[in-house]
Amino acid sequence: MILEKADDPRLDPALVCLVVAEGCTVSASPSPLAEALATLVVQRSGEDFPPAKIKDAVRDMLRSGGYKPAGRQKPASEYLAQAAREGRFPSINGPVDCNNILSLETGLPISLLDADAVGENPQIRICRAGEAYVFNASGHEMDLAGLLCACKADGSPLGNPVKDSMAGKITESTTRLAGIIYAPLALYSPTSLSALGKRFASLLSQYCGATSATVVAVR
Repeated sequence: MILEKADDPRLDPALVCLVVAEGCTVSASPSPLAEALATLVVQRSGEDFPPAKIKDAVRDMLRSGGYKPAGRQKPASEYLAQAAREGRFPSINGPVDCNNILSLETGLPISLLDADAVGENPQIRICRAGEAYVFNASGHEMDLAGLLCACKADGSPLGNPVKDSMAGKITESTTRLAGIIYAPLALYSPTSLSALGKRFASLLSQYCGATSATVVAVR
């Protein structure tokens, strides 16, 4: 799999890391993972997280394309932290819980997608006016204008730092995962973001049975 990043100055403030895991099982989290997540949720429930430095940098990264990351359109990392503070943090399945641990550790938004839906040559680009996708089972659409998105090779958007699409979501039959970490260049280098990608790969290997999990690209 090769990750392309559009030649667009509006993407300059963003770094993205693609992690691909093969042979995963999408099922309830094993007890050690569930316990580790629950412990972190309790910790974050009493904190103002993400810290202002991270929160502001992530929002600035999303504003670069013209998107307004506030209210219901705030980054997924902020939603997770809010859910922890309000005592309504969800435990979904092993891969999603790995995703959420990393997001609660770092304050960064992450897409978790079915790698077969993504295809072999995904790209990162800023979506145009009029682009949208369905993000939940109720059929609600998200306006993607001005937002950096992870897309298929043909340009079809599947995920972003706010909400992933239904078309790209993992299911119980998913065995190949594509995790995309979005980080502000103001705070991360390719080396430091790659280290987070390796952490994600390690979690998927340890708790989700991945036969291989690697950092494919940092762009």
